[in-house]
Amino acid sequence: PVWAIGTGKVASPEQAQDVHAGIRAFVSKAVSQRVASAVRIQYGGSVNAGNCEALAKQEDIDGFLVGGASLVGSDFVTICNAARFNN
Repeated sequence: PVWAIGTGKVASPEQAQDVHAGIRAFVSKAVSQRVASAVRIQYGGSVNAGNCEALAKQEDIDGFLVGGASLVGSDFVTICNAARFNN
């Protein structure tokens, strides 16, 4: 995808949510609703301290694959703490 780690291109929270919802819908049809509800779908597109909260609030984004932002301690802590917004 154009938002892959390392591209510096960031999907809007709404774009990321749409893609994650589509993945969950595919798993629901291909396997089962129970599995689709249980599977963890992570966002891996240039997450950073500035966008992690909005992304974490999206219904179908269950976590992050963090790239370069993990090299800055305070930013990484902010990203980790964003998990509190994901139910």
